[in-house]
Amino acid sequence: MKIQKRNGQYQAYDAAKILAAITKALESVNENTDLAAKKRVVANVEKKITEGTPVETIQDYVEEELMKQGYLKAAKAYILYRQKHLELRKTIDEFVMLVKDPNIGKLLSEIQKEFPQEEYSLQLLLSKFKSFYKENMSMDAALKMLMRAANELISKESGKWEMISARFLSYQIDLLIDQRMQKMGVTNFYDKVRCLTKQGYYGEYLIDNYTEEQFQELAAYMDVERNKLFTYSGLELIVKRYLIQDHERKILEKPQEMFLLIAMHLAMQEKDKVQWAKEFYDLLSTLKITMATPTMSNARKPFHQMSSCFIDTVDDSLAGIYKSVDNFAKVSKNGGGMGLYFGKVRAAGSSIRGFQGAAGGVIRWIKLVNDTAVAVDQLGVRQGAAAVYLDAWHKDLPEFLQLRTNNGDDRMKAHDIFPAVCYPDLFWHLADTNLDASWYMMCPHEIYEIKGYHLEDYYGEEWQKRYIDCVKDKRISKRVMSIKEIVRLIIKSLVETGTPFAFNRDHVNKMNPNAHQGIIYCSNLCTEIAQNMSAMELLPVEQVEVNGEPIIVERTKPGDFVVCNLASLTLGRLRVEDDQEMEHAVRVAVRALDNVIDLNYYPIPYAEVTNKKYRPIGLGTSGYHHMLVKQGISFESEEHLQFVDQLYEKINYYALNASCDLAREKGRYQYFENSDYDTGMYFEKRNYKDAKWNALREKVHQFGLRNGYLMAIAPTSSTSIIAGTSAAVDPIMKKFFNVINN
Repeated sequence: MKIQKRNGQYQAYDAAKILAAITKALESVNENTDLAAKKRVVANVEKKITEGTPVETIQDYVEEELMKQGYLKAAKAYILYRQKHLELRKTIDEFVMLVKDPNIGKLLSEIQKEFPQEEYSLQLLLSKFKSFYKENMSMDAALKMLMRAANELISKESGKWEMISARFLSYQIDLLIDQRMQKMGVTNFYDKVRCLTKQGYYGEYLIDNYTEEQFQELAAYMDVERNKLFTYSGLELIVKRYLIQDHERKILEKPQEMFLLIAMHLAMQEKDKVQWAKEFYDLLSTLKITMATPTMSNARKPFHQMSSCFIDTVDDSLAGIYKSVDNFAKVSKNGGGMGLYFGKVRAAGSSIRGFQGAAGGVIRWIKLVNDTAVAVDQLGVRQGAAAVYLDAWHKDLPEFLQLRTNNGDDRMKAHDIFPAVCYPDLFWHLADTNLDASWYMMCPHEIYEIKGYHLEDYYGEEWQKRYIDCVKDKRISKRVMSIKEIVRLIIKSLVETGTPFAFNRDHVNKMNPNAHQGIIYCSNLCTEIAQNMSAMELLPVEQVEVNGEPIIVERTKPGDFVVCNLASLTLGRLRVEDDQEMEHAVRVAVRALDNVIDLNYYPIPYAEVTNKKYRPIGLGTSGYHHMLVKQGISFESEEHLQFVDQLYEKINYYALNASCDLAREKGRYQYFENSDYDTGMYFEKRNYKDAKWNALREKVHQFGLRNGYLMAIAPTSSTSIIAGTSAAVDPIMKKFFNVINN
């Protein structure tokens, strides 16, 4: 038997729907009755139904039968329910008429079911929408106004309007992409990737490494329901910065396609690539892990530079300085941020080829970096960015601390870079114990000429001993200020500009697990990683003959040009108390990051050499404060400190274990032997001494590690927005901060 729907169409009669409606009505007024009684009501209603009976008439029969059976309160609730839904249908019909899209009604019905609370009423949305609506507005413009209306309804008490707004944006994305693909004659995921690959938007490696059947299997695995996890802010950011765009800046892929293709790229060289693509996709699309911006932006593209961070040691020579600036330009062009260590460059007034007072100092070279950051943006996605580091004892420090302040000579300013100071422990010790103590600033080049060593190449007690030796040596010129004066300059700059960043070089080097192979001078743009560094060496130019033509060959000894590949665990979306879930997330993230090293497109060859020697990865976290709120833990509490100490020790354990298993499977990093991991000092320095850690220590010693560096303090300013969570490990300073997911 068929019944007539409200739109005039017919569908098969379903008794279960009547039973469900009766049950809801009874439950709403706390009238409990057995199943047999409810079935009697259904049976009596069915006696009146004939072929083609309208659904509204059937609902009238239900009302009558409830009253006949004595369920008066339930009948009243049922009547009110019908009235409410009649008003809702009218509201949806009005939306359909105004937006000029019949399919928007289905989306609105779904939203009302998922957000039934009064503060998310569609009538509220309609009222706000009509205040923006203009006669004869196009469907696309009306959808934008619908998003605006939802966003303007967001308040402290009704934050989920941002999720509702995201539904409209997701719907709009689907409409646009489907229309564009239809024009291209594309009907499935495989054909789409093949078509866009031919146009140069996707890298050919995807088609080369996956069969059509594998594409179809993975396409079927995509889960569009996961779009419901996005906030409007997160989805809007994905549209603007991460989805593939054509040359007219029109998007060509959907969010779930983006996640899947990133996962496919990262799994490309795995033996079971389809299974690992699914594993990577699951964690990315559920927002439990976020990859760094360059990976999100560039994975799947022809120029797939996926690393976030680069660090270069600027050599104290004209050729070395320009080589570093050139390196920065290439890194920035391909989407990376950079840290540059200027601690080796001679100070203002130092000698050049024996001519005293000829050197202009580091500031003029930093201005060159500043202008390069402005001129070479990161693929049009964001402005080029660099942090420049200088030691606290460098003679140019006072001018360096005023690089971004608004007073003084503008010719000595660099407003678009981020200055950072490398502090020895001695500086902070004096700041703590004797603010009036003298602080001596010297030129590294002059120290080398007179003493025969580079002071910046030492740390800890050895550095302090040599620093005092230099202070006492009257041949070395010095610039003297009190600790108090320098601290004032630092605070003034911090208040005005938020810089300089701080890098505590002694502590970092003491904890460096690869100190047997070098020293760490500074960190990167975001001050999140610390790895061995050394300046590249420019060798004499050679002239060779090729086909009778002279060819000039420039040769470079690469040094240690630091690269790091980042991802973050979204602590606010993970069940951090579930050890199994946490271990799985860490294991999958470590594998994905390790794959980045081999799959990466390196903008400069020196980066690839260093990256494959140490195989460094940076597993960070976001959603830290979000997690504390979910756990009901106050930021300013002892419980907080104990909880996170245990949590991060657990994450570190899982990361080391995962890297050890990868070493057994794929081989250890080149410099593992005699590292702190190998000798066990890594575990000693961190007081990891219980039975579980001792077992891991022996396992690591036996099988090695795949990665020389494993964790990082990821800033996640962009990717945390995508994940709808709080950034990095920072406390929330805003009065209100809405995190929608629970």
